[in-house]
Amino acid sequence: MKNVYEVLRQKELELTRLEKEVEALRIAAPLLSEEPKETMSEQPKPTLTAPQQPIRIPSPAVAAAAVNAAPPRAAGWEDAAKRWP
Repeated sequence: MKNVYEVLRQKELELTRLEKEVEALRIAAPLLSEEPKETMSEQPKPTLTAPQQPIRIPSPAVAAAAVNAAPPRAAGWEDAAKRWP
């Protein structure tokens, strides 16, 4: 079973990477457009600064409790196991 915190970390890294790619595309798109350069100077220039997302790191107590907790089981599996011949 995958560690939930590792999966969350990977998803956050992927989200950060995609945000950087989108920002780069926003900068490149006006440069590649077919408009004359006079209209380009009138448009506001995009910036590379994006609001920083907080990094969510679980506290050691929560992580330890998650590791030591029993894995969830499907409801009623014990009853079905007792009826097996």
